Amino acid sequence: MSNVEIPAGLKELLQGYTVEVLRHKPPDLVEFAVQHFTRILESQRNDQPAKKRSGKPARKGVTFETKSDKSTKDDDEEEEEEEEEEEIVKSTTGKYNRRVSVCAEAYNPDDDEDDDTEPRTVYPKTDVQRRRLQDACRDILLFKTLEQEQFSEVLDAMFEVLVKPQEHIIDQGDDGDNFYVIEKGVYDIVVQKDGAGVCVGKYDNKGSFGELALMYNTPRAATIIATQEGALWGLDRATFHRLIVKNNAKKRRMYEVFIECVPLLKSLELSERMKIVDVLGARGFKDGERIITQGETADCFYIVESGEVKIMIKSKTKAGQQDNTEVEVARCSRGQYFGELALVTNKPRAASVYAAGETKCLVIDIQAFERLLGPCMDIMKRNISQYEDQLVALFGSSVDLKH
Repeated sequence: MSNVEIPAGLKELLQGYTVEVLRHKPPDLVEFAVQHFTRILESQRNDQPAKKRSGKPARKGVTFETKSDKSTKDDDEEEEEEEEEEEIVKSTTGKYNRRVSVCAEAYNPDDDEDDDTEPRTVYPKTDVQRRRLQDACRDILLFKTLEQEQFSEVLDAMFEVLVKPQEHIIDQGDDGDNFYVIEKGVYDIVVQKDGAGVCVGKYDNKGSFGELALMYNTPRAATIIATQEGALWGLDRATFHRLIVKNNAKKRRMYEVFIECVPLLKSLELSERMKIVDVLGARGFKDGERIITQGETADCFYIVESGEVKIMIKSKTKAGQQDNTEVEVARCSRGQYFGELALVTNKPRAASVYAAGETKCLVIDIQAFERLLGPCMDIMKRNISQYEDQLVALFGSSVDLKH
């Protein structure tokens, strides 16, 4: 992949199409793409004579309008609005005039040099504030893959935002400036459909929002409105890119080859596998260390990166009996997975799992499992019958999988 050269103008062209899809939400993406790129082509052909007369080179793909050239277009503004300016992506001003033309900034984390010498953003916090922030960030998926030092730097850079009822935190179509973590409060997710705002969901005293516009350099896809007094913690765009986006890029390079070799994930598209890489966490275990405990509630799924694990089970049919010791039913090595059974069946863990020697596992939490591994669910369900056969051979019954 390192030898592939991206054609000039491709990023801008695809960004423009993505923005138009988010604006218009077409039912048929292919048909909309044909119409969109046909308009751009016609516009370029119509502009060629004028470009030649002016001696200026034609800009490729999508034209980004900025304040500096807006004054030269006032006479044509009404006509362009009637045509809905399909070929032009306007730069919009973020909330409180914080940023302009973010969509024109195609961010590539690989382009950044080592930035250890850059000054760090630090917002002083009391011990109480720090504990509140840590509690709010504990279950944030984007932070789970960070090293402790990186996570501490993120906490240093976050700032408190107190909100009032009906206050707009972000507005659909605006540029992305901050990522937000919810400490408390209820927030409606509102999307414009047919000219009217429609509430499509809500955040209730937990969660985070605002990362998509920062990660993919697109306008805000929804409006977030506080329904009551609340508290948020914000992370600025520069720090988000430097720590979160760059960390994900490094992790992709590290794990993309390994993920391609995992049999369970081979049925997924490349883009789907890369989304899984983005949410992976890594954990190391010492020889004999227990990874999963039989009977506990399931909260994650594991893939063995290196080493080996052994799966042990106590039979419920022999509960209370002296000879009801744990029996090894299987082993998993590099590329194999475990912990999916309880997530697929929505039941407690059916077995305990121990590291057999030094072992490293990749971890996917339950939210990401349900969101990203849907296409693999049939494969995992088929494996349940294999587990049942193993239990029948060992204990004469498969009742342990059914309760």
